[in-house]
Amino acid sequence: MKNYTRTDLASESVGAAELAEGELQKICRHETLDGFEVTRVTVEEEAHSTLLGKPRGNYVTVEFGKVAYLAEDERERLVLLLAREIRNMCRACCGTMPDRDFSVLVVGLGNEEITADAIGPRAARQLTATRHLRHLDSKLYDTVGRCEISVLFTGVLGQTGMEAVELVCGAVERVKPRLVLAVDALAARSVERLASTVQLCDSGIAPGSGVGNERGAISLETVGVPVLALGVPTVVDSSTLVWDALAEAGIVEVSKTLERVLENGRSFFVTPKESDVITEHVAALLADAVDCAFCVEA
Repeated sequence: MKNYTRTDLASESVGAAELAEGELQKICRHETLDGFEVTRVTVEEEAHSTLLGKPRGNYVTVEFGKVAYLAEDERERLVLLLAREIRNMCRACCGTMPDRDFSVLVVGLGNEEITADAIGPRAARQLTATRHLRHLDSKLYDTVGRCEISVLFTGVLGQTGMEAVELVCGAVERVKPRLVLAVDALAARSVERLASTVQLCDSGIAPGSGVGNERGAISLETVGVPVLALGVPTVVDSSTLVWDALAEAGIVEVSKTLERVLENGRSFFVTPKESDVITEHVAALLADAVDCAFCVEA
């Protein structure tokens, strides 16, 4: 049975790809940091990019389990870990750590009216925007303890009539940030990954790609500044679930009829029944991590 994977997670794409042991070690590394499993995938070669279906870049995945059940100290360690990864990737992309003069545009991607797609805008709404303070009251800005943060909500094409990348390009031209950080809901291959994994990457993002509704990519090439993407998977494609269930049952060959049904493009997406609660917890977690990442000393 041929491989069928629809996922935004680079770590899952690596797991599904048929890579020799030497190649696997070259692009994927696992470690434990602060009690959390971290997977780092580095896609440098075009062949690997094609095989994995991911743009060249660096991908960091942090597994944390059910966010609602994290103890207070676990959640704090997770926030600090994510903030550190964001800062390190920021330094790698921009050549500097965030400081008082650093400017970042945080973009909340997705449709806030659809629960499973609301993580981006709901996380962005909880951030502390500071750009206006710097221009209106520099003394007050100095007391906030954060770099220059702007926040943008793009909505979706059906709401605005504009691609998210068009709105981001306009904001970048006007605000002139050093960095864009896009926050979005993702799609996973495994239900075990739903709302229990964070992915951070420096290759940008193509909104909707995980659910087969790919829009214009938001990346260095399209907006002119480095783009980090931060997301948590909230949905699994139904066809992917069936393919994986068949594989786990040891079924390696399926009929052409079933194959056509699974690949007809009319599948639906599965999300946890408690996705409303999950979305609130995950959005708050990401907002805290981003706020922490862009805190600066007075």
